[in-house]
Amino acid sequence: MGAEALIIFFFCGVIMVGAGVFVSNLVAPRSKNEQKDEPYECGIPTQGPSMVQFKVGYYLFAILFLIFEVETVFIFPWAVVMKKMGLVAFIEIVIFFVVLGLGLIYAWKKNALKWE
Repeated sequence: MGAEALIIFFFCGVIMVGAGVFVSNLVAPRSKNEQKDEPYECGIPTQGPSMVQFKVGYYLFAILFLIFEVETVFIFPWAVVMKKMGLVAFIEIVIFFVVLGLGLIYAWKKNALKWE
């Protein structure tokens, strides 16, 4: 029953999303003008081309920041249950910090943290 339920769940999700997009396209008001197609920069008219390529390093730096930022959020639930779980929670957070540290060392060795 597990595989069939998963397939049914998947198709129901696809149908519901598709129906939502379809209905939205049917009933949404539309107005076309040049100003809507321009990129928005805090109310200031754009100067130069609006599609500028950025170095991949900026994206990599941002992704690394997000990864480490999100992983630090896991420290708060750990802190809440630390007293109840005792040594087991301590060992788990040490393993977590080791993995986090290894990821940081890997990024450092690959020069992903250099802002050039």
